[in-house]
Amino acid sequence: MADTTQTFEAAAYTANGTAREHVALPGTLFDGTINMPVMHQAVKAYLANQRQGNAATKTRGLVAGGNQKPWRQKGTGRARQGSIRAPQWVGGGTVFGPIPRSYAQYVPRQVRALARKSAFNARAREGAVMVIDRFAYDAPKTARLAALVARLGLEGRKVLILTNGVNEHVYLSGRNLPAVHVMPYADVSAYHVLWSDAVLVEGGAIGHELPPVADTEPEPAAKREKAAKPARQKKTAREAASKKTAAKREAPAKKKKKTTTARAKAASKKPAAKKTSGKPKKRGK
Repeated sequence: MADTTQTFEAAAYTANGTAREHVALPGTLFDGTINMPVMHQAVKAYLANQRQGNAATKTRGLVAGGNQKPWRQKGTGRARQGSIRAPQWVGGGTVFGPIPRSYAQYVPRQVRALARKSAFNARAREGAVMVIDRFAYDAPKTARLAALVARLGLEGRKVLILTNGVNEHVYLSGRNLPAVHVMPYADVSAYHVLWSDAVLVEGGAIGHELPPVADTEPEPAAKREKAAKPARQKKTAREAASKKTAAKREAPAKKKKKTTTARAKAASKKPAAKKTSGKPKKRGK
């Protein structure tokens, strides 16, 4: 169930994706403990608590109509019936159908904490926990957060970003990215950690106040595309010129071929000599 105590290190980056020195993860949380049954219980309870539980069907007492007996009890030859809203009738009530109820499951606080700890250790073993020194966003900017995810090589993967307290600018920056989920570190559960492929934790949330380092902002995608455009244009121009030269070389050969084809056509158009048969023509009577 619980493994021997381990120490984990995580890669550290700036908010723009510049690499820093690795940092040691706190041993109180990252000690190598992975408890599978507890994680299963916590995730199952989390998903159950998301259910609204408002599915409902009508029993025969709730379906409108059917107050009168459809036909007399005896003498018709048919089976006796008391109401057209009975369950065996089309349009009748439902037997033992769902009714609104709560699906909530309670998990003790210490069990939830152990499940959360196990999930973090599972990600740390995979090297999927990264530390960001500080998210100092002055305003929401989705492109900036997307550039960070791309620079860390996490494009197309599910990324969980944990901020040190509520950070509205970071939350709004990641809200429009489908594979990125931003939330405060204090609110994270085992389900969120296991949902993600990589976890980016702000340094202050786990007790690391990292000093600032020289940082370089990533180039916007539009700028990179603009820089690559002249090279593509030159390549296209070179290809066009080579194609033109090849066409000039092929032109005389094509001309000769056309002349030969024209002569062959002219020869084929000449009428063929009529063949005379040895038999005499019959005269009409």
